[in-house]
Amino acid sequence: MEHLIPILQSLALVPLTLLPIINPMSTAPVFVAATGGNRSITQRLARQVAFNSWVVLVSAMLIGTYVLAFFGISLPIVRIGGGLLVAATGWRMLHRNESDEVQTAASEKAEQLSDAEIVRRSFFPITFPLTTGPGTIAASIALGAKLPVTPTLYVIGAAVAVLGAALTSLVLYLIFRHAATLLGKLGEVGTLVMLRMMAFVLLCIGVEFIWTGWSELNHIPAS
Repeated sequence: MEHLIPILQSLALVPLTLLPIINPMSTAPVFVAATGGNRSITQRLARQVAFNSWVVLVSAMLIGTYVLAFFGISLPIVRIGGGLLVAATGWRMLHRNESDEVQTAASEKAEQLSDAEIVRRSFFPITFPLTTGPGTIAASIALGAKLPVTPTLYVIGAAVAVLGAALTSLVLYLIFRHAATLLGKLGEVGTLVMLRMMAFVLLCIGVEFIWTGWSELNHIPAS
């Protein structure tokens, strides 16, 4: 029992650390727009996004530091690159209208989407950078950096990290699976207002990521 408590604490630490950063409800309007409100596509896409997120989180925790070191990429650069993607997505959302061809295609041809198309749509921009963006990846890498060096303890720590990422992905699946219902309670006008507000928030988050990365590169205190 004495050894089990620290393991459970480490297991709970992963979703408790990552979910507030991910904030899946902020991505829900984008997810619903991508599915066109179709139940079949919603379930398939939610499952794929959850799996994609699990892969990203596990990869970041277990090999993130080694990959960045191998390519000589620093976390500030990751933040700037991810910030550009987030800002661009927010900008597109702000200027999208109801006749947007991507949303129309998702609405009218949802049942015809192949598994390959589901995978393609699920990764960008829903999985990255909206769900597992630079902030989430940076936090995952930080969690992975705390894994013990001793081989036996490392295996245990890695297994806990994988399970923690699975719990996080399960929460993401449940939220995205029922995103349409949650947003439906807001009504058509409420959903539209929320979508535009979140688009602006995403744009601001992207700018914040860029500024934070630039500040770290130039050793300027970010407010």
